[in-house]
Amino acid sequence: MEELLINMAKGLVSDKDAVSVQKDEPNELGVTVYHLHVAEDDMGRVIGKQGRIAKAIRVVMRAAAMRNDVKISVEID
Repeated sequence: MEELLINMAKGLVSDKDAVSVQKDEPNELGVTVYHLHVAEDDMGRVIGKQGRIAKAIRVVMRAAAMRNDVKISVEID
């Protein structure tokens, strides 16, 4: 799951070395939170106009999580 998120983010940003993902332990509801970190200059590219790209990233990640029978959430920091 982390590799998928990193590959999607690296395709969007200009500073590929600044992309990192931090994974939290599952909470009491069984949801694992992934924190995507990108360079300050690339935040707009990852979020997109009115958050459309961020929503698309979350949809793809949720679909991949469904295939693995896990629950996830993606935070963009």
